[in-house]
Amino acid sequence: MTDSLLLSSFEFLDPVNEILWGPWTPYALLAAGVLFTVWTRFIQWTVVTHGVDVIRGRYDNPSDPGAINHFQALSAALSATVGLGNIGGVALAVGTGGPGALFWMWVVGVIGMALKAVEITLAMLYRKTDDPENPSGGAMWVVEQVLGSKGGIWKVIGRTCGVFFCITLVIATFTNGNMFQAWSVAELTERHFGVPKLSTGIAMALIVGLVIVGGIKRIGSVAGTLVPVMCLMYLVSAFVVLAIHVTDIPSLLMTVIRSAFQPTEAVGAFVGGTAGWGFIQGMKRAFFSNEAGLGSAPIAHAAAKTSEAAREGIVGGLGPFIDTLCICTLTGLVILCTGTWNREPIGECAKPLSVEKTAQRGEDTVVTFSVDSAAEPEDLPTDESGAWAVGDRFFVVGDAGDANQRETGSSRVKFFGEITHGQEPSITWEPLSVDPRDWDGRLGEITIVSAAVYRDYAGAELTAFAFDREFPGLGGWLVPLAAWLFAISSMISWSYYGEQGMIYLLGRQSVLPFKFVFLAGAVYAANWIENADEMVKLMDLGTGAMLWSNIPIVLALGYLAVGSLSDYRRKLAEGKFKRHDEAQGSRE
Repeated sequence: MTDSLLLSSFEFLDPVNEILWGPWTPYALLAAGVLFTVWTRFIQWTVVTHGVDVIRGRYDNPSDPGAINHFQALSAALSATVGLGNIGGVALAVGTGGPGALFWMWVVGVIGMALKAVEITLAMLYRKTDDPENPSGGAMWVVEQVLGSKGGIWKVIGRTCGVFFCITLVIATFTNGNMFQAWSVAELTERHFGVPKLSTGIAMALIVGLVIVGGIKRIGSVAGTLVPVMCLMYLVSAFVVLAIHVTDIPSLLMTVIRSAFQPTEAVGAFVGGTAGWGFIQGMKRAFFSNEAGLGSAPIAHAAAKTSEAAREGIVGGLGPFIDTLCICTLTGLVILCTGTWNREPIGECAKPLSVEKTAQRGEDTVVTFSVDSAAEPEDLPTDESGAWAVGDRFFVVGDAGDANQRETGSSRVKFFGEITHGQEPSITWEPLSVDPRDWDGRLGEITIVSAAVYRDYAGAELTAFAFDREFPGLGGWLVPLAAWLFAISSMISWSYYGEQGMIYLLGRQSVLPFKFVFLAGAVYAANWIENADEMVKLMDLGTGAMLWSNIPIVLALGYLAVGSLSDYRRKLAEGKFKRHDEAQGSRE
């Protein structure tokens, strides 16, 4: 099947995804986070103080129900969230939204702590511990038990909502938590080290398979070791880069805050952006990274050993703090302080470049522009990356004159080119389709600003380039290695999420077949998916549907979690919980 056929086969999902991921989605999540922040009386403070003591084992009781300790549960949840979103997602947010996007990622990190504390506490209140070695929890059990207790039609509604949530959970598991991870790592490994994609897919499937066959206990044990190591490795490298620019950081932070509320002008590779555009980009990427409101993390935390539901909710609130406020922040600062987001061109094309209008569908609808040039790969400028190879992408900047895009507030656009292989390597230019109704002012012609050429670094590649700008070669091994570790950890935890969804849908007998199909999906994605667009459509469907099936549950039943958190904090203040002077419980 060709890429075009694959793409066309999923076009019917476009209108659905436009609804699920419309501009109202980040605003709805923001509103929910603010609501629970106020309602819980800023639970974030308890999270960063008491939560640290809990994961250190000071309140552990080996006789409590559950399978793994608090530290392992947090590590298992973090292993799903700390992934390629921390490397590539942040780069995409800052590269397209400007410095202000980082500020809104901080906002999401803070309110996400409250949102996660509530949804995890809610899941803990209604988790199933019939099998002490394999406890189950999540939005599906919450809605079934709460509504099911009312009897009659409410029981049917509860079960239906639980089934819908689990279907979206399984879809997201295969696409977002598995295939996207394997595909991304395979692409990155082939580009940097020339390793065949099939070999990468098989290796990842074997590594993940050896872990997930051991169940939640082995997942928790591996995550408890892997997550700290991979985070420490990445953070140390980022701190070294920031140490070199330590004197620039205060002014850089002021730029981040200023850009969050003011337009950012087009400079170099950055084509400009409004404050609203930075807001949307930062919000979307932060929620994608820390998964607050998605309903996935409560499934991992439900396995924790504890008799206090709110205690694990407080521990879970540390997830967005570590993921977004720590790791994402460092990635963003590295990209900003090295000048990667608004980098200079590598040179000029030796052949003339012009733009022509190639198609127009109706009056004032979609207009398509294309670059017209006889340039070949040898006419492109080169830099320290060397000669251009098949698959390399670049862009030149165009300008629409007096017309400005409403999203970015800028008249600048990017025209992308790619080195493709026919009888010999050549340049293929991607047409640019725009809707004049999305512009302020009359959109007439778009002209090339200059012959300046910029290498296109998408996602994780931009982060790697940022490290390379300071230490040549560092990004070339750091980012692929981090991507491997982050992707494997994400696949391990997401496999458990999908397993719990299958248990709810079909029972425990479905777990083993699910694991085999899950691993086969990693191999398939790594080697046979050449164009990710069709997979992205499914990813958006799964995660978007999960979001809209989970948030209503949390909003409707969140009062139960808020009450539990309030009661727990009162007991904590009264000294009713026994605290051990030394950490208790095994972290094996």
